[in-house]
Amino acid sequence: MAESFNEYNKEVMKRFLKPKNFGKIKNPDGTGSMGNQKCGDIMEVSFKLDKKKKIKEIKFQTWGCGAAIAASDALCEISKGKSLTEAKKITNKDIIKSLGGLPEVKLHCSVLGAGALHKAIKDYEEKTKL
Repeated sequence: MAESFNEYNKEVMKRFLKPKNFGKIKNPDGTGSMGNQKCGDIMEVSFKLDKKKKIKEIKFQTWGCGAAIAASDALCEISKGKSLTEAKKITNKDIIKSLGGLPEVKLHCSVLGAGALHKAIKDYEEKTKL
């Protein structure tokens, strides 16, 4: 089924067409990815922390639909400046709210974004246990 862009509001379209946080971070502190086999979306999130252990830089790479790209970009904006404890509390509902809503059939994109972030935090925590 083809994607219908007229289902998206202006905020979703803005983040899809001109994402601010797309890319890859060299030597990230944490990286996590999550995918959905049904729709084929794959999201990868990586971040760097500052000296106070707050998210200083966060980027995403997403292979998927417009909603997946917009959700990933919104997730990065929401996460910047947060401690890992605060970032762990970010949910798909926070992403949806930041975007001003998503079509019902695209809500899973926000779940993937939150899941990728939580996996990136877990990656960092596991690496720093050593």
